[in-house]
Amino acid sequence: MEDGITKPEPKGRVVTGVIGADVHVVGNRLLAAALERAGFKVINLGVLVSQEEFIQAAVESNADAIFISSLYGHAELDCEGLREKCIEAGLEKILIYIGGNIALGKRPWPELETRFLQMGIDRAFPPRTSPRVGIGFLEEDLSERRSAR
Repeated sequence: MEDGITKPEPKGRVVTGVIGADVHVVGNRLLAAALERAGFKVINLGVLVSQEEFIQAAVESNADAIFISSLYGHAELDCEGLREKCIEAGLEKILIYIGGNIALGKRPWPELETRFLQMGIDRAFPPRTSPRVGIGFLEEDLSERRSAR
């Protein structure tokens, strides 16, 4: 409170990044900026992020959610086992969202979404989904979790 102005408490803490060998950063930057504008504390890991880096940042920041971006189509492989690793690290309740071009080929979206949900991802979003959509779900999911306590 150096200048007499206090910042409001953030709505939650979110780790963002681009998983795997993907270097497509634009979507991640847009998402991080939108989350900040919506009142969240963002820990943006950038590109080329491993599962372990997401988990370490989430543990260190006491994050409420991990938002994974992917554009190169290999997120299905990159996210395999992520939920289990989160549980091992004590992050049983962390929300995991993913969006972008998350798989190779022309598979129907409902099939892809189901695949990611089966992997323990809480929400999956198709390419060109507005960050506002993900933020809306995050606010809803966090509200439900907090009211369940």
